[in-house]
Amino acid sequence: MSATVTTVDTSRPATAVGRPLPRRLARPGAAALSGVMLFLSFPPRPLWWLALPAFALLGWSLDGRRLRPAFGLGYLAGIGFLLPLLIWTGEEVGPVPWVALAAVEAVFVALACMGVAAVSRLPLWPVWGAAVWIVGEAVRARMPFGGFPWGKIAFGQADSVFLPLAAVGGTPMLSFAVVLCGFGLYEIVRRVLERRRTGVVPRSAVVAALLAVIVPVAGAVAALPLVDDSAEDGTATVAAIQGNVPRLGLDFNSQRRAVLDNHARRTQQLADDVKAGKAAQPDFVLWPENSSDLDPYRNLDARQVIDAAVKAIGVPTVVGAVVTPDTGKLRNTLIEWDPARGPVTTYDKRHVQPFGEYIPMRSFVRLFSSDVDRVRRDFGPGRKVGVFDLAGTKVGMVTCFEAAFDDAARDTVTHGAQLISVPSNNATFGRSEMTYQQLAMSRVRAVEHGRSVVVPVTSGVSAVIMPDGKIVQRTQMFTPDALVAKVPLRSSLTPATRLGTWPEGILVLVAAGGVGWAVARAVRGGRLRRAERGSTDAG
Repeated sequence: MSATVTTVDTSRPATAVGRPLPRRLARPGAAALSGVMLFLSFPPRPLWWLALPAFALLGWSLDGRRLRPAFGLGYLAGIGFLLPLLIWTGEEVGPVPWVALAAVEAVFVALACMGVAAVSRLPLWPVWGAAVWIVGEAVRARMPFGGFPWGKIAFGQADSVFLPLAAVGGTPMLSFAVVLCGFGLYEIVRRVLERRRTGVVPRSAVVAALLAVIVPVAGAVAALPLVDDSAEDGTATVAAIQGNVPRLGLDFNSQRRAVLDNHARRTQQLADDVKAGKAAQPDFVLWPENSSDLDPYRNLDARQVIDAAVKAIGVPTVVGAVVTPDTGKLRNTLIEWDPARGPVTTYDKRHVQPFGEYIPMRSFVRLFSSDVDRVRRDFGPGRKVGVFDLAGTKVGMVTCFEAAFDDAARDTVTHGAQLISVPSNNATFGRSEMTYQQLAMSRVRAVEHGRSVVVPVTSGVSAVIMPDGKIVQRTQMFTPDALVAKVPLRSSLTPATRLGTWPEGILVLVAAGGVGWAVARAVRGGRLRRAERGSTDAG
């Protein structure tokens, strides 16, 4: 009689299949919840601080995960974040474009989370992990079709204690600080629990975890002197016109003359208020994007309406128009209109919006939505930076969607802009959160470059923003109005403006170093395991 003894290898971790269902769902649930918390940290909610526990939760879900599970967890986080954040993209065209956009953008989040998981076992991993997240944002801001930076963590931090860091290193530095702090919070909790469980935690690890939280906060405090709203070059009195639209939705363009009349009428009303002493005389006036979708170069009637309104107010006025050349692509153009000389200078929007202002892969996209044919003729991008000299004030032009791109605002400042204008058209997005998300971007840009920012909008929320990011005047949605404010003019350059893409580039190198280190450790560990197995077999 003989007995067979089976040896069970207990050194391998239990598989997910063998775990109780609640444990198997814990990390996926945490990843999805972290994404939802990131969404809730964005405007119009003043809950910017939710981003910190969101990244702490995401750090826990990714800690020590293999690459394939990390991709899945990251995708859940991306969907939880971007699906509700971008719901406005389906406001008038239905859920297919909205869901498709969120699904594609979530892939970039998932890939970044793979990198976070890969570096999660390194010393000082919150630094490597936060840098990897910035790589994900950098790639998403550039591809495909020129990129879609909407949803950068920095854009949810317009009210946060970290905002001054935008003046140091732009949106990459601001995003990095928030992510680092969130991962650092998780690491502190992990080390505390480990100490309670084992009684032994390296002091260096505790110090590193604390520094991951303390350093970003201390950096933000140190950067406060950079947030300056002093009038270095005097002041300018600016007026922003919100004319409103006849009705919401994509078909507002079918009443192009009514939209133009609304803005002309509100400008003439402002002129009457100035004469009556009810409003200050502006030095110049800013109309929003698409305030005249009738080409004033080709349509005499539109030209006369604009000219009469500008003559009434008597100062240079920037008009947002759709220019329709005989051949080639349309132009989303801002026109400087002088009361004596008429149209004198133009700026063509450089970052035109894919699937909104032009349709890539039109025949393929039509299979999913016939709404692509609403864009019958594509818009083409401009090539020149837009800085207008309006009554002696150099005003940088950043049209709507361009506010999401780091280079658009910076280029105007490096070309001499003392003030930035972000004319926008939110009529196609109804009463969604889109206008508040875009307004937050403009607030971040104000601090990033130390400039006042004026946001004239057709129907959303127009606003006047100081260089410290504070809103001093704003309108109600879908209400004709005119904002008149005296704003400081500035010409000095913040470190963020001077450095340009360098902070982002350095963080990309940090991320590459962390991932390279993780790969090297994995390769070395694999070799050691193979060597151990070989010596065991030989024995």
